[in-house]
Amino acid sequence: MTDQIRVLVVDDIPETRDHLTKLLGFESDIEVVGAAASGREALEMAGRLSPDVVLMDINMPDMDGIATTEQLSSSAPNAAVVMMSVQGEADYLRRSMLAGAREFLVKPFSSDELTASIRQVSARERDKQSRMAVAPVAAVIGGEAAGRTGGAGEPGTVVAVFSPKGGVGRTTVAVNLAIAAATELGKKVVVMDGSFQFGDVGVLLNLNPKSKSIADLIPEMEVGELESIDTFLVDHTAGIRVLLAPPSPETAEMITAGMAKKVIEALRRDHDLVVVDCTSYFNDTTLAILDAADVILTMLSLEITSIKNMRLFLEVAEQLGYESGKVKLILNRADSALGIRVTDVENSIGRKVDEQIVSDGRSVVYALNRGVPFFLSNREAQVSQDILRLARTVTGVGAAVVPEADSQKTTQKKSLFAWR
Repeated sequence: MTDQIRVLVVDDIPETRDHLTKLLGFESDIEVVGAAASGREALEMAGRLSPDVVLMDINMPDMDGIATTEQLSSSAPNAAVVMMSVQGEADYLRRSMLAGAREFLVKPFSSDELTASIRQVSARERDKQSRMAVAPVAAVIGGEAAGRTGGAGEPGTVVAVFSPKGGVGRTTVAVNLAIAAATELGKKVVVMDGSFQFGDVGVLLNLNPKSKSIADLIPEMEVGELESIDTFLVDHTAGIRVLLAPPSPETAEMITAGMAKKVIEALRRDHDLVVVDCTSYFNDTTLAILDAADVILTMLSLEITSIKNMRLFLEVAEQLGYESGKVKLILNRADSALGIRVTDVENSIGRKVDEQIVSDGRSVVYALNRGVPFFLSNREAQVSQDILRLARTVTGVGAAVVPEADSQKTTQKKSLFAWR
């Protein structure tokens, strides 16, 4: 069958290889094209057999599954890796995803779990490849009808997702907000990972960690040789594009506040919506992003420390002259039974919460561990509907929508840093 999923099994234990091969032999849409006993053999066979999916054991002598997956990301980029391990610790999962694995299965797993994972990652990979093949053709045939082009139409809306306290779901909301705006509202969306030292956008979207990032973009902008920002963006199968954070923390030092603003302006020229996932602490670069944003979605939760930090941030925002409509308060996990009510939060910070997102740990964690945003895996869940409502709100908010009284305040804007 031409539409069969070609699978390469990689495990150093012969009995496991044989068992998996026999198990998959009962599936009419799956063909095991080979079985490798080591990572090095897997690299050779993948190059020769061109599998769609590689079932990879994580613990192997000589070259383990993580190292093999990293090399496959460049030598066989169209092969989606499903990592297998007897250990389900978060560190193993995270390292696997950073290496480029698309799925993670904990042994022992059922035949249903195995085949479902293979079909799911294969479908996502084929969808991504078809999008990449069609997009250039559509751009040539459709011209401006195929989407926004540089300088065409009004500049897009920049939404900064920020929180003065970590651990409140900032990145999760940013990623799912972008996907909701793209898949449900038909917007051309790009996500910029503004947490330059320890960005997690790529992990949540299950993107190849070897992809280009803002660290590759900045040098070309500095010398003025940048022709198009498109080559530095990574496509996601949901239809959004991503500008990843640098692969190593020390590289983040090269990104200045001025450069961050230039990147945002370049992104807004080509997209309807730019979602920037900010870091949770103040520095000149973070403030540059907040300055450039049309809307700041400021996340908080029903915790005393989160409420205290929010109160401090609102004081800073007032000092900076941000108009009242620019800063939106988003209460995440709003229905958590923690003894603090929404009205308590509002009384403490002195203003109303603009949007609430329910707590749904099951959907969120399940999606996180599989690198599939919950808006895609469970669109009917209440948490997804809350995200969609938020997407509808922000896509209608732009720099032009500013009350007259507030717009006059921008001329008196204060600065906390000398460069501004």
